[in-house]
Amino acid sequence: MFSLTLLDGLAFGYFAVAWAAYAWIVEASAKRSRGLTAIMSEYRRRWMDEMLVRPNRIVDTQINMTLQQGSSFFASTSLLAVGACLGLMNASDRAVEVVQTLSFGHAGNRQLWEIKLAGLMVIFVYAFFKFGWAYRLFNYCAILIGATPEGERRTSDEAKAMADRAARMNTIAAAHFNRGQRAYFFALGYLGWFAGPLVFVISTTAVFAVLYRRQFYSDSRQAVV
Repeated sequence: MFSLTLLDGLAFGYFAVAWAAYAWIVEASAKRSRGLTAIMSEYRRRWMDEMLVRPNRIVDTQINMTLQQGSSFFASTSLLAVGACLGLMNASDRAVEVVQTLSFGHAGNRQLWEIKLAGLMVIFVYAFFKFGWAYRLFNYCAILIGATPEGERRTSDEAKAMADRAARMNTIAAAHFNRGQRAYFFALGYLGWFAGPLVFVISTTAVFAVLYRRQFYSDSRQAVV
């Protein structure tokens, strides 16, 4: 019997709204300029300005490579998470039995369990595409750094334009990386659904609160302003 209740639907709707609202606050609201993400975007701009006047750009390529490696790691992890979800779906009956034995378990029937797992897989697939695209964009940024004129030509308008392109490419890559990480964080909130709709709402709220604090009121933000 299909057991997706009204509370389940409302809890999932709350989850979707919370995710979208946080993304809007960080990326499109009037408050975004005061967030850690926007502040670091300005430092990316300064980084490329310094890259332009540095006689040796090895440090710049190393920093960019570090960003690439982070994207690659999370992209690979996303695929592993998708595989784990498929494995759990293949053992749905056993998984439902195990969850039901827990005092806080709320697995429902197999159909509801598979719906929840399918949603979790969608989140990790989305994260994979974001991390994969971020990896490629960081690669493009490395090319732009390499294409920026050096020596006497580094003060030319062409060199300044290339540095600006590299900064914009790096910022765009970071935006996709941040969206992938955001998916990971909200996936943790999504796990609350397996314990019931009320826990789902609580875990989603907790994730939203933690991310919001880190973005606007954390020590890390204070360190860069």
